[in-house]
Amino acid sequence: MKHLESVEQFEDLHNGGKTIFMFSAAWCPDCRFIEPFMPEIEAKFPEFTFVHVDRDDYIDLCQQLDVYGIPSFIGYENGKELGRFVSKDRKTQEEVENFISGLKK
Repeated sequence: MKHLESVEQFEDLHNGGKTIFMFSAAWCPDCRFIEPFMPEIEAKFPEFTFVHVDRDDYIDLCQQLDVYGIPSFIGYENGKELGRFVSKDRKTQEEVENFISGLKK
């Protein structure tokens, strides 16, 4: 998974193709819970570029996008939001996969 390096990179990725941004933080136990199965999820959905966004590094971006709970996911295609799975709740592999499957419709 790529790691977001700048707000400019966010804009480029957001506007180019199919991207899923995963908002997380090093101190978040629920974020650590999903890490082991994220490579498998990425492999199941190769049409998406997955990008990790560290909430602490990009707090202004998170506020702008109304991302207050983590881990959270937002999917985009060519600048258009396809959907979001945003909450403070722990997420299972099945829930994340169902969210991404729903974006493909």
